[in-house]
Amino acid sequence: MSVVNERLRSGLATAEITQAVLAERCGVDTKSVERWITQDRMPHAGTRAKVARILGMDETYFWPALLRAGRAKNATEAELVQIWPTRDAVPSDLWRTLLNQTATQLDVLVYAGTFLVEAYGLVDLIRTKAKAGTHVRVLIGDSRCEAVRQRAREEGLPTLAERCRSTGEYLSDVAQLPGVGVRTHDTVLYVSQYRFDDSMLVNNHAYGAWAVRSPVMHLKKVPGGHLFSHYDDAFERVWSTGRPLA
Repeated sequence: MSVVNERLRSGLATAEITQAVLAERCGVDTKSVERWITQDRMPHAGTRAKVARILGMDETYFWPALLRAGRAKNATEAELVQIWPTRDAVPSDLWRTLLNQTATQLDVLVYAGTFLVEAYGLVDLIRTKAKAGTHVRVLIGDSRCEAVRQRAREEGLPTLAERCRSTGEYLSDVAQLPGVGVRTHDTVLYVSQYRFDDSMLVNNHAYGAWAVRSPVMHLKKVPGGHLFSHYDDAFERVWSTGRPLA
């Protein structure tokens, strides 16, 4: 059901301007103006500015959704804490701080994620977090799947499948702990994701480039933001298709 833009209709009446006159001054078809009013359609930015000038009101008065869009944009910008050109440029102290301070939710989406096991003691950390009641979910690549084989070919990493298997073996020691879930997945990995409560590191992937040499974004969950929830939703979709670690 269409919503009538009563503010725009009233603005025309107050200015004693017909739809046809407004259309002519804005350089659009009369039917476009009619749709702005009867269907609450929103014209392009340049046209909105002309309407606001002709009727003597701010465009957000006629189209208040612009205010919500502006708030969403500001919130999304606030989500981005920092960006690094490569994963190895992310300070090791930050990884340790985020891992150690996570109290509620730790989520990891990778193919192998070997560096977490070797450099940051992921297995022992999961044991500690499980005892503290932290909810932990880890998704690693199925070493037998085509997606892993394809990534290995693209990046020149013939040992990737073996690294996936190795990580799985390490994680098998903690996979059955209360609050811990470990699954394998066979999806194409567009980004590696690491969620630490309301913070997240997102490691983008580029064709033919190793993850360690690809950019990383540090995101912070902000009310009204889009980025954190965008990647969090993606994690949930992969998790739903994953299989418990054998």
